[in-house]
Amino acid sequence: MRCPFCAHDDSQVKDSRPTEDNTAIRRRRQCDSCGARFTTFERVQLREITVVKSDDKREAFDRAKIEQSVALACRKRGLAQERLDQLVTGVQRQIETLGESEIASKTIGEMVMEGLRKLDSVAYIRFASVYRDFTEARDFEEFASTVRDAGKN
Repeated sequence: MRCPFCAHDDSQVKDSRPTEDNTAIRRRRQCDSCGARFTTFERVQLREITVVKSDDKREAFDRAKIEQSVALACRKRGLAQERLDQLVTGVQRQIETLGESEIASKTIGEMVMEGLRKLDSVAYIRFASVYRDFTEARDFEEFASTVRDAGKN
């Protein structure tokens, strides 16, 4: 594993343990060259999945993009990192269990929105504002009212 500090190619694993939800292995490593310590995560990948964008471009599925989007939507909401990780892992599992080698980015967005809807209504609205490309305050108002009305039922 390449050191993120000095880019040396070799490091030693000092500690390995499963994550709390048993979906990954957390490894503490130490660089053989500079001695810096860092953490890596190892996850199962069942197959190569290609994401089909709205403009028909294709790119490899990247879990980090979902993590980044969820983190941005949940910023300053006081949600535990563990809950965010569970949401991202749940979306990734849904994608993998579809059994398809290609998935539309729209489908991934809907999965993330559904997870955020259950987790935090403000994060849900934040994500939707970017995902659904709100252009006016009225768009926010209309969407927020649907969220508020759904919460009353």
